[in-house]
Amino acid sequence: MKKFEGLGVAMITPFKSDRSVDFKALENITNYIVNGGCDYLVVMGTTSEAVTLNQEEREAVTSYVKEIINDRIPIVLGIGGNNTQSVTDTIKKTDFDGIDGILSVAPYYNKPGQKGLRIHFKEISTASPVPIILYNVPGRTSSNIEAETCLELAWSYENIVGIKEASGNLPQVMKIINDKPEDFLVISGDDLLALPLIALGASGVISVLGNAFPVEWKEMVSLALKSKMSSASEIHYKYIEMIDLIFVEGNPAGIKSVMNSLGLCQNYLRLPLTGVSRQTSTKINTALEDLKLKEPA
Repeated sequence: MKKFEGLGVAMITPFKSDRSVDFKALENITNYIVNGGCDYLVVMGTTSEAVTLNQEEREAVTSYVKEIINDRIPIVLGIGGNNTQSVTDTIKKTDFDGIDGILSVAPYYNKPGQKGLRIHFKEISTASPVPIILYNVPGRTSSNIEAETCLELAWSYENIVGIKEASGNLPQVMKIINDKPEDFLVISGDDLLALPLIALGASGVISVLGNAFPVEWKEMVSLALKSKMSSASEIHYKYIEMIDLIFVEGNPAGIKSVMNSLGLCQNYLRLPLTGVSRQTSTKINTALEDLKLKEPA
């Protein structure tokens, strides 16, 4: 599963002022990220505001990204939810031509126990014709995939190939890394923890920051994977302030503000999400100036 190592970018969905999908901006952003060296794209993840898109829009965005990518890099499609039957039905109806894997979040809101999580992902494993990356983000789901559960799934189901870990629980992540199958991927789900997790044995990051800074974040990840930690740390610390700023008022509000300042998209989100405050926007622009970045031509 080396295709899912390195820098994955969880893409935003750009909107016009009427909140319809801005397909021209989507094309520009896709090419910007790919040309920046991204190893694979995650489409319809949390950062895409997928939960506010209807099924027709999700399919249109996915199809358009596949067309723009044209097999240049792998694509991971977000398919998850808190209704197991609905998730497996969606998988069975999905056209996986041009899709290399799925990212499936732990069920949210109904807060299943570990037995429920195991059965949920077993059903997804049975339904999916492509590799599956689990997504553990308890801060959003109130449902933690514990290390023992992750390891049982990793050892039991061949097509469960990795986990995007965004729990922030380092002992839990270390246990998974230490006891997992050799080719099972542990992927940081947090830009701020990407460097330390790679140092501990993670295979890369699924990044929000990479939407705006694919070249720089790809270099950081690549250096870290080559154990060139001093050089990787220089980049890591250079972007710490920006990482804080893009999450201080929620995701993807912060990254959309950055990308708007870079001229890559308009600064619109769909309710219930709203844009960042003027104060945060000013701080983001100041940070951009400090990074000596210029808007794309």
